[in-house]
Amino acid sequence: MTTKREKNKADQNVQVWLNEHGDYLYRYALFRVSNDELARDMVQETLIAAWKAKFRGDSSVRTWLVGIMKHKIIDHVRKEIRTRHLSEALETDPTSDFFDSTGHWNQPPQGWKDDPEQLSSNRQFAGVLQHCVGALPEQHRHVFTLREMNGESTDSVCNSCDISPTNLHVIMHRARLALRQCLEINWFGNRNKNG
Repeated sequence: MTTKREKNKADQNVQVWLNEHGDYLYRYALFRVSNDELARDMVQETLIAAWKAKFRGDSSVRTWLVGIMKHKIIDHVRKEIRTRHLSEALETDPTSDFFDSTGHWNQPPQGWKDDPEQLSSNRQFAGVLQHCVGALPEQHRHVFTLREMNGESTDSVCNSCDISPTNLHVIMHRARLALRQCLEINWFGNRNKNG
């Protein structure tokens, strides 16, 4: 039986966790789900789950909370992918403009001259990249984020999203094509016009 003192201590922990880690958790969620309201919900669900669980001290509190949040995000992705209709996915396929009816490139991609290492530390580029990732169809965004930004293994992403490895590779290919187009328009194209 939980005493009043234990309940107060648990409530205080949640408030401390929110004060110390809430902003970080929100940014973490927002970068992955690209939706302000959903990111706030993810923080709330994470703190509720943490409140119900017992922190054992095997890691830092932040690491523990992020671990809980990762599972909440994965659960959300699974639910979204299962409820999506195939026809909606085909209508929003970002690759339809890249190829002609025979499957050949309409306009083959050109090489970029920028150094990827320098781009990775450029805050403006990071903002454009985040915008482009956020513009991907939801399933592509989730799969791409799990695989490329979170560094999840193929097996982990397939299990989390309930997709086959073949489907994963198709989704990743389409996401990369769409990101390339978005970056060419919003970053490389603007820089060539301005500079």
